[in-house]
Amino acid sequence: MRDLRRYARQTNLRLIVGALLLVFVIGDGLIYVIYGPASALMGLICLLAGLSPILLILLALALMDWIVKRANRD
Repeated sequence: MRDLRRYARQTNLRLIVGALLLVFVIGDGLIYVIYGPASALMGLICLLAGLSPILLILLALALMDWIVKRANRD
Protein backbone atom coordinates (compact mmCIF):
# COMPACT_ATOMS: atom_id res chain seq x y z
CA MET A 1 0.00 0.00 0.00
CA ARG A 2 1.21 3.50 -0.81
CA ASP A 3 1.71 6.18 1.79
CA LEU A 4 0.08 9.14 0.07
CA ARG A 5 0.88 11.58 2.88
CA ARG A 6 4.58 10.80 2.58
CA TYR A 7 4.35 11.19 -1.20
CA ALA A 8 2.58 14.56 -0.87
CA ARG A 9 5.14 15.78 1.68
CA GLN A 10 7.99 14.65 -0.57
CA THR A 11 6.44 16.32 -3.63
CA ASN A 12 5.89 19.60 -1.77
CA LEU A 13 9.49 19.60 -0.57
CA ARG A 14 10.76 18.99 -4.09
CA LEU A 15 8.61 21.82 -5.48
CA ILE A 16 9.88 24.24 -2.83
CA VAL A 17 13.51 23.27 -3.39
CA GLY A 18 13.05 23.58 -7.16
CA ALA A 19 11.48 27.02 -6.88
CA LEU A 20 14.24 28.26 -4.59
CA LEU A 21 16.86 26.84 -6.91
CA LEU A 22 15.28 28.62 -9.87
CA VAL A 23 15.12 31.93 -8.03
CA PHE A 24 18.69 31.73 -6.78
CA VAL A 25 20.38 30.27 -9.86
CA ILE A 26 18.38 31.78 -12.72
CA GLY A 27 17.45 35.05 -10.99
CA ASP A 28 20.85 35.78 -9.55
CA GLY A 29 22.51 34.49 -12.71
CA LEU A 30 20.56 36.98 -14.80
CA ILE A 31 21.52 39.78 -12.43
CA TYR A 32 25.15 38.71 -12.84
CA VAL A 33 24.95 38.64 -16.64
CA ILE A 34 23.08 41.93 -17.00
CA TYR A 35 24.51 44.06 -14.18
CA GLY A 36 27.76 42.39 -13.13
CA PRO A 37 29.21 40.57 -10.13
CA ALA A 38 28.76 43.32 -7.55
CA SER A 39 25.06 43.57 -8.27
CA ALA A 40 24.73 39.78 -8.21
CA LEU A 41 26.29 39.70 -4.76
CA MET A 42 23.85 42.35 -3.57
CA GLY A 43 21.00 40.39 -5.13
CA LEU A 44 22.13 37.26 -3.30
CA ILE A 45 22.28 39.16 -0.02
CA CYS A 46 18.78 40.52 -0.60
CA LEU A 47 17.43 37.06 -1.47
CA LEU A 48 18.92 35.60 1.69
CA ALA A 49 17.59 38.48 3.80
CA GLY A 50 14.12 37.98 2.34
CA LEU A 51 14.26 34.25 2.96
CA SER A 52 15.43 34.49 6.57
CA PRO A 53 12.02 35.38 8.15
CA ILE A 54 10.42 32.43 6.38
CA LEU A 55 13.14 30.11 7.65
CA LEU A 56 12.77 31.46 11.19
CA ILE A 57 9.01 30.85 11.10
CA LEU A 58 9.50 27.31 9.80
CA LEU A 59 12.09 26.66 12.50
CA ALA A 60 9.70 27.91 15.20
CA LEU A 61 6.89 25.71 13.86
CA ALA A 62 9.17 22.66 13.73
CA LEU A 63 10.28 23.32 17.31
CA MET A 64 6.68 23.64 18.49
CA ASP A 65 5.77 20.41 16.68
CA TRP A 66 8.67 18.62 18.33
CA ILE A 67 7.65 19.91 21.77
CA VAL A 68 4.01 18.85 21.30
CA LYS A 69 4.99 15.37 20.08
CA ARG A 70 7.35 14.97 23.01
CA ALA A 71 4.72 16.11 25.52
CA ASN A 72 2.03 13.78 24.09
CA ARG A 73 4.11 10.61 24.23
CA ASP A 74 2.25 9.28 27.25
